[in-house]
Amino acid sequence: MAILVLNCGSQFAHLIPRRIRELGAYAEILPCDADFETIGRMSPKGIVISGGPASVYEKDAPQCDPRIYGMGIPVLGVCYGQQLMGRDLGGEVKGHEEKQFGRASLQLNADGKKSLLFEGWGEREDVWFSHGDAVEKLPPGFEALASTPTCKIAAMADATRNLYAVQFHPEVVHTPKGMRLYENFVFKICKEEKSWTMSDLKGKLVGELKAKLGNERAVIGISGGVDSLVAATLLHNAIGDNLQAIFVNTGLLRKNEVEDVSSYLRKHGFSKLVVADARHQFLSKLAGVTDPEEKRRIIGHTFIEVFDGEIAKLETDEKIKFLAQGTIYPDRIESAQPSKHAQKIKSHHNLTLPAQMRFQIIEPLRDLYKDEVRKLGESLGLPKELLWRHPFPGPGLAIRILGEIDQERLRILREADAIFIEELKASGWYGKTWQAFVALLPVKAVGVMGDARTYSYVISLRAVQSVDGMTADWVKLPYELLERVSSRIVNEVRGVNRVVYDVTQKPPGTIEYL
Repeated sequence: MAILVLNCGSQFAHLIPRRIRELGAYAEILPCDADFETIGRMSPKGIVISGGPASVYEKDAPQCDPRIYGMGIPVLGVCYGQQLMGRDLGGEVKGHEEKQFGRASLQLNADGKKSLLFEGWGEREDVWFSHGDAVEKLPPGFEALASTPTCKIAAMADATRNLYAVQFHPEVVHTPKGMRLYENFVFKICKEEKSWTMSDLKGKLVGELKAKLGNERAVIGISGGVDSLVAATLLHNAIGDNLQAIFVNTGLLRKNEVEDVSSYLRKHGFSKLVVADARHQFLSKLAGVTDPEEKRRIIGHTFIEVFDGEIAKLETDEKIKFLAQGTIYPDRIESAQPSKHAQKIKSHHNLTLPAQMRFQIIEPLRDLYKDEVRKLGESLGLPKELLWRHPFPGPGLAIRILGEIDQERLRILREADAIFIEELKASGWYGKTWQAFVALLPVKAVGVMGDARTYSYVISLRAVQSVDGMTADWVKLPYELLERVSSRIVNEVRGVNRVVYDVTQKPPGTIEYL
């Protein structure tokens, strides 16, 4: 038994099953146009129809089989899901002159206050909207439950048929009572039981990997980030020494990255680990390149070249059949999986894999978010100092240098970044931020240090808070900490005479690493 989520292409779609799993119930996700018989065989306790970027009246807009409304199980439509339910069941959907994105104040009416869906909600609560269309006329049998100043039917229900819908997104953190709404739907309306834990997920994933890989060999690239370490540890649990790990030293990694990660792996039984020193190869190909997209492309292709070369050295006796990756859900939003309707947001993840690659791809973390990956890592026994490191982009420091890349700029960035992280840890703020890093700006500023005039680089500090890597806000670091970090960088890192702090806010959407 599970709650089934039908994905209509929203970038938040995979947040819905993970929210339900957080509540202790199992949830699976399928494309919105999944075969009705397949849905029936799964015997779901309830169905959630996700949001999506389309209009229900567009040609080729995402569609669900309307027979799901008559299965006798609860159905919840979210945003586009409400519009789809409204249209399918005889209501009317219209486009708004102005699209509504961002926070709104939801007002429950008398029926909404009595609804099981909104149990525990106040009469007025903040919610997060992201839509251009809305239900303007209720389907027969439905009643409006809530409204906002710009949306007269912000929630609706036909409680006798257990059909519910909301125009806002309960799954994002910007809807503070969103988890309570899903809790009400899953446990009070669907009458599901709490029967799902992270240890269940660990056992499920290890079992699936054992069944799929059998006695075949697999290879995984280690980047030093949390995702690849958790994926590698999971695979090692499943197939042991049949896993070959390759750590490519690109020369674009954080300070002491290679030593720290390779030491951990060797201490924890990874007997088949190769550390490939490719620093010169990467830097020579990046010489003179300033465009960030071109940097990503070069780094990706060069990584594959080095990786393939190392695999060729390992395949003297037997071919390696599987290639494992630490891809997580926010990495692959642009690939439109599992729905063909998702919008492309990120531009650099996994785009360099050759179409003719002979390996079978394994992505055991593909449906998980960063915080879920960390929880899984905890159940696998990964040490806290590696598991709770801040996320690090695949292209590494290269995309944190705006402009050309050379050894001198890498030195400046690496040293400044290490100071920032060291001070965050010493002050207790490292664990309070989701990601913090330094960027080297492509400008120099005039300054005076001692009795001499200087003309040196400007460094930008960035620290953001997030839960799942889908939304972020800047962290309000204390002035005293920023002063200490700035003073140390200017005094200790040759080539820097000015430090600024980035206070950019990110609305819901994939966090693009600077």
